[in-house]
Amino acid sequence: MDFTKKMLRDDALQGKVIVVTGGGSGLGKAMTKYFLELGAKVAITSRDLDKLKATASELEKETGGECLPLACDVRHYDQVEAMLAEVLNKFGKADVLLNNAAGNFISPTERLSANAFDTIIDIVLKGSKNCTLAFGKHWIDTKQENSTILNIVTTYAWTGSAYVVPSATAKAGVLAMTRSLAVEWAKYGIRSNAIAPGPFPTKGAWDRLLPGDLKDKFDLAKKVPLKRVGDHQELANLAAYLVSDFSAYVNGEVVTIDGGEWLKGAGQFNLLEAIPEEMWDMLEAMIKAKKDK
Repeated sequence: MDFTKKMLRDDALQGKVIVVTGGGSGLGKAMTKYFLELGAKVAITSRDLDKLKATASELEKETGGECLPLACDVRHYDQVEAMLAEVLNKFGKADVLLNNAAGNFISPTERLSANAFDTIIDIVLKGSKNCTLAFGKHWIDTKQENSTILNIVTTYAWTGSAYVVPSATAKAGVLAMTRSLAVEWAKYGIRSNAIAPGPFPTKGAWDRLLPGDLKDKFDLAKKVPLKRVGDHQELANLAAYLVSDFSAYVNGEVVTIDGGEWLKGAGQFNLLEAIPEEMWDMLEAMIKAKKDK
């Protein structure tokens, strides 16, 4: 089985209109491409309109689909409302919101200014809230059913993580919003789910997160029990399923796709993996000797 292959049938998203924030590059671009291949019309947003236009043009040529680039700073609610209005004007509806826009950097927390902390909170938590509120209000007001919110979070949204505290704080908030609205808005026909990806390296994001030779010193694959990082198509496959009608009974879930990374980090004795076989033989013999006394 080749995990880089496409999972769903070609018409799985036929007729759907999907909005992907942070869709101009990286994982947002990979998910957008697969949505287009499955028949969806997709609007991609970020602050960089030139990058969005280049991405939209590239993906339309590759897939034959229709991709609408829209500049939008998700930190500002009025810009989100304007973006939604443009989507509705172009496509007549919006079926899916994928909150993918994010920001992050590694730093000891005491070195952060209040503004630096706010920047991450504003993009990740406030931005996701702005988009969710604007789209949710529209769906409820127009009585549009079968609508879906999909949020990209992270495994440290529930464990926390040192040195990325603003991101952990913001993602935890997005996760709580996901689960809360899954219950509150289900009566309106709105599903709300999340994906918690492990290491899926992208040039832009990982270069910013681990600049210089840091990414060479921190081999992320070594932290994953499967001994590899994720392929972008694997994440796109999962995202496509969760925004498709095939997942109509999935609501309020966060699906982890990390090769077991967070579980390895959580186990108190997981570091024993480093013990060689011959030492286990010695330990076993010592334990047996004590039992025999």
